[in-house]
Amino acid sequence: MGAPLTAFHESPDDPFAVERAASAVLDDRGNIVGWSERAEALFGYPPEQALGRPACGFLVHPRDRGIVMDAVAACRHGRGWFGVVPVRHRDGHRIAVGCRARVLTKGGSRGSHDSYQEWYLVAAPAEEVIQWETDRSVLDGVFSRCPIGVAVHAPDLTILRVNRALARFSGLPVEKHRGLRIGDFLIPEDTETVERELRKVLETGRSSVFAEQHCRTRHDPVQDLFVSVSAFRMEDASGRILGVTETIVDVTERHRARRRLALLNKASAHIGTTLDVGRTARELTEVAVPDLADCVSVDLQEPVIRGEEPVQGPFTTVQRAAVLSILPDGGGMMYPVGRTIDIPPESTQARSLAARRPVLDTEIEGIVRWLSGDPERAVRVRCLLGTPSLMVVPLIARGLVLGVLSLWRWHRTEPFEEDDLRLAEEFASRAAVCIDNARRYTQQQLAALTLQHSLLPHEVPGHPAVEVAHRYVPADATTGVGGDWFDVIPLSGLRVALVVGDVVGRGIHAAATMGRLRTAVHTLANLDLAPDEVLSHLDDLVDRLAAEQEPADGAEEPDGSGPRRPQIVGATCLYAVYDPVSRNCSLARAGHPPPVVVTPDGEVHLLDVPAGPPLGLGGLPFETAELELAEGSLLALYTDGLIQARKRDVDESLADLCGALAMPADSLEDTCRTVEGRLLHDRPTDDVADDVALLLARTRVLAREKVAVWELPVEATAAAEARTLAAAQLAEWGLEELVFTTELIVSELVTNAIRYGGGPIGLRLVRDRRLICEVSDGSSTSPHLRRARTTDEGGRGLFLVAQLTERWGTRYTRDGKTIWAEQPLESP
Repeated sequence: MGAPLTAFHESPDDPFAVERAASAVLDDRGNIVGWSERAEALFGYPPEQALGRPACGFLVHPRDRGIVMDAVAACRHGRGWFGVVPVRHRDGHRIAVGCRARVLTKGGSRGSHDSYQEWYLVAAPAEEVIQWETDRSVLDGVFSRCPIGVAVHAPDLTILRVNRALARFSGLPVEKHRGLRIGDFLIPEDTETVERELRKVLETGRSSVFAEQHCRTRHDPVQDLFVSVSAFRMEDASGRILGVTETIVDVTERHRARRRLALLNKASAHIGTTLDVGRTARELTEVAVPDLADCVSVDLQEPVIRGEEPVQGPFTTVQRAAVLSILPDGGGMMYPVGRTIDIPPESTQARSLAARRPVLDTEIEGIVRWLSGDPERAVRVRCLLGTPSLMVVPLIARGLVLGVLSLWRWHRTEPFEEDDLRLAEEFASRAAVCIDNARRYTQQQLAALTLQHSLLPHEVPGHPAVEVAHRYVPADATTGVGGDWFDVIPLSGLRVALVVGDVVGRGIHAAATMGRLRTAVHTLANLDLAPDEVLSHLDDLVDRLAAEQEPADGAEEPDGSGPRRPQIVGATCLYAVYDPVSRNCSLARAGHPPPVVVTPDGEVHLLDVPAGPPLGLGGLPFETAELELAEGSLLALYTDGLIQARKRDVDESLADLCGALAMPADSLEDTCRTVEGRLLHDRPTDDVADDVALLLARTRVLAREKVAVWELPVEATAAAEARTLAAAQLAEWGLEELVFTTELIVSELVTNAIRYGGGPIGLRLVRDRRLICEVSDGSSTSPHLRRARTTDEGGRGLFLVAQLTERWGTRYTRDGKTIWAEQPLESP
């Protein structure tokens, strides 16, 4: 049984297709003996007007006869011809046609006496023929001259034809490819991938465009190649599938270049995300492994890791800052993080550092010298690495060598190339700048941390007016540098000042500003000013500090990095004064969160203290609010970092704070822990986090029997009466040993009140750990301590008071002033 008939459908674009081309037959004298319907349609002559007539007589214009006769001569000489000739249409106009002529022998064998020749002509419009020939030349060029590989596959994916470019790639002649399969050239894994894509194109008819595929050949399976493959399904005019054609472009170099660019982009995004030296070193290793190297280590000078200036000049030791390998624990070949390493003089790293240039090394001996200080590791390297490749790049920033970057490759067979070395150099350059920035930041943070720790109170001394507990939580537990502060300041008359403040910003400038404000608060507190007056003075101080920070024209940053940037100076503050005798608490705040009070019976509420503007705005007033606090009341002062620590509404955080403060606790320390747990447990660790300062004070009240108060007449006998009252009260308290000095103090202070002040005159004795004598009058004139001359009859009163007491001073009230003096009840 014969093979089945194979039929093809002509392409609708073929100008010489049977359905499209005009055909004619000429005898050996040039007369037309055959004329098709398409010839009539193309030239306008019906068969009865064409048959039997010489073609040159009516189809050729006289002026075109020479051109046509040249074509006839070429046709006779070559027994055929193909080209474009001018032909005259029936209506007289000239048309250009593409003509294909072939000689036919009829009547007998060629050369016999009874044989004769006829000419078979096929014609079509010249523009269609020229386009068809152009298309055919493109196809011919694809297989003979195109630099892109082309393979034509049958429906079963056997190869029908390849072009010369693909033959050069495979190493076989073009004709040897027919009948082979992709698996004859590629390893099975990659063959499956390619054939799966081609089958998909065959089945769906959807072309694939520029699909990049991993490709390894059978004759060199360790060489990684990447090709870009496009494929389309071949069909005849009837839609019958003839196979699939694929174009193949070797894009290995482009893939490597793109991979290097992707690594550079990855390095830009991932190296230097923090200002931590160790983290930056780890990020460098994470970017390079496994895309560039099988193992990467970063070794830095020890001063760099500590945040100090690196050694300027040769150095012989480094400390391992980071290491990462494709093998767990580096396969036991790498020094661990934190180890101090002596740099062997003949190692690749030593050569790179000495030359301050990258070095590429593929010699095992040069690589192993790095481990000469650890023979066991060196032996392990020799056994496991095989044929390694090493790149070493010095880490240089701002002209200083910070350390060295080492990159090993042994898992992949291809060694490092010069392009890899340039990529590693780019990595090292970027990482070195980030590491140096982190080092300088660490240096600044250490300085700021030292400054801050020296400025904040280490311990808050006990005070008879309040029981105190406090917390300070830095924004970053590793640096702890911010502008929040708190203070508990003893005042005269057993009163106490409670202060919480928050300076804008973080870093050494914020810490320095905090120190200056804290010192100013202590000075102003010693003047016994009202809370609103203290804040007004602080506001003026912040104004002056801001003016000092304004950069002068042309001023540079201290590190020379550019024009000096202005430092923003601003702060918030809450200042409260509590008197355990009167239970009076006076408060004022400057843009600070309101304090919280918990009454002894557990009621919690925010104090309605006028907010006031933040410090530094200048010219705006502050107001003092006053209230009485029951004994055992809890007063909570805090900075905004406590209620803004979570990404929640401030009102919700305030509600949580009030709930935490209201919970029963055995001590104020327990209450502090409760507040921390409730408000800081999910605190963010990013740069938006703020410092937190919390000050808790539980009020105490001085027993009535420890206070004695009298109002004295504005008369000369008032001093004697004051001495009598004081002596009697001291005897009642069992303090007879202080009667003499106390009588003298009281006498001098009352005498001054009568002489220089005015009524009413009050005397108050307070007994606690000290004996406090206070004399008040209606004058605002401040007394001055002076040294009397030997001839002066007076002027020695305050001098005697100063000598007999531990400390003395003056505080002002709405109605005048109070002069106070303190005597210790126990000898030092």
